Amino acid sequence: MAVKKPRKPAKVAAKPRKTVAKAKPRKSATKVAKPRLLSGGNPQIAKGYGDAPVQAYIAAMPGWKSDVGRRLDALIVRTVPGVRKAVKWNSPLYGVEDNVWFLGVHVFAKYIKVAFFRGAALRPEPPGPSKQKDVRYLDIHEDDRFDEAQLARWIKQASKLPGERM
Repeated sequence: MAVKKPRKPAKVAAKPRKTVAKAKPRKSATKVAKPRLLSGGNPQIAKGYGDAPVQAYIAAMPGWKSDVGRRLDALIVRTVPGVRKAVKWNSPLYGVEDNVWFLGVHVFAKYIKVAFFRGAALRPEPPGPSKQKDVRYLDIHEDDRFDEAQLARWIKQASKLPGERM
């Protein structure tokens, strides 16, 4: 009995190739996108630890708020040597140990809010009340001339109190 050879499939005519337009060269990957401003002008900065994300947040603060942000950051660094920094929940946080914070900053449309997480224990208390019993605020508006000496005293006191774990 003869064995049949398998048939070879019929050759299909090749389709003509379509020409593809070359893609445009991409812009430099080193260019960093400008952070998006959330409602009220608060910069959207990715969560991060250290000085770099805090500086990115400050640089992205709109208008006059960026200058005040730089002044606040410099005052905190001078007052609490070795202060730890982070950005969480689109707000710079300052502490003296990892993940334990004594102060936070947040941008709103018409002012900057400085939050002292144990502010009720500061003397004198910062002027802004809170729904949380321990927290006190200092609101800084564009034309305000805030007392840097008093702010430094609050920062120094706050850095010595138990911080807020976040």
